[in-house]
Amino acid sequence: MELILASQSPRRKEILSLLDIPFTIAVSDADETVDDSLPPYFIAESLSLKKAVAVAKNIDTEAIVIGADTIVVSEGKILGKPKDDADAFSMLSSLSGRTHSVISGVTVLDTKCAKSESFYVETKVTFYPLTDKEIADYIATGECRDKAGAYGIQGRGGKFVEKISGDYFNVVGLPLSKLYQVLKKEFNIF
Repeated sequence: MELILASQSPRRKEILSLLDIPFTIAVSDADETVDDSLPPYFIAESLSLKKAVAVAKNIDTEAIVIGADTIVVSEGKILGKPKDDADAFSMLSSLSGRTHSVISGVTVLDTKCAKSESFYVETKVTFYPLTDKEIADYIATGECRDKAGAYGIQGRGGKFVEKISGDYFNVVGLPLSKLYQVLKKEFNIF
């Protein structure tokens, strides 16, 4: 059966390739509007489900579709992708010297039998205190522009991280070990 990743993220593609199983990419056109008053884990899971369903509706073959969404939560506030450099500066300043959560929601959907399994994984990330110059220099690299929370742990943003508690791959965008377990136990992929 075909495995499809419902994401255009190069980071998710790279992580999924670590499972050494063939897959294809199908970009989701799902409406990502959500009620921000809902709990963050619910938002991440529901967005992953929307993405998986949107891709599943557009394919004619039997497949396992994987949808994912990652959000950053600090002080109860969801930090999405920054709108501009000022927004990125504000986000990174709010993360400076503090611990925040990175929550990824994942949905695995079998188009043959309409079975789906959704879950979320939370990883705690603690930043060192950052100076305004460090933040401005990082923003100038452009790395922060397409990343929730305005940083990439797998890139230059990794130098700001004092510690993490949980799955590193979750912070990058796809909780590899939990996904592997779900594919193995619930969908008999391995």
